[in-house]
Amino acid sequence: MFAALGDPARLRIVARLCESGPLSIVRLTEGADMTRQAVTKHLHALSDAGLVRSERSGRESLWRLDPRRLEEAQRYLGQISARWDQALVRLTALVESEGRDEA
Repeated sequence: MFAALGDPARLRIVARLCESGPLSIVRLTEGADMTRQAVTKHLHALSDAGLVRSERSGRESLWRLDPRRLEEAQRYLGQISARWDQALVRLTALVESEGRDEA
């Protein structure tokens, strides 16, 4: 999932789907500096990562985000952030205690 989001083009597609809701490949290509083929390739990579899914609407497919995977990523990043916060608290306490010992 993070590898899929690590690509700037894919991240722009995800951001666009967040802002606009479900879009067709034609709409996703509008204003993008990519061909339909490139957008399709990126959508399939995002789909393989479980981040987007497509649904048929008449003659075209609409692509939408699958929020479950993004929520999973958010939880994971929250855990990492909490660990970093704890490590920084410990580091601050260590630096402050060494400063008192030297005084």
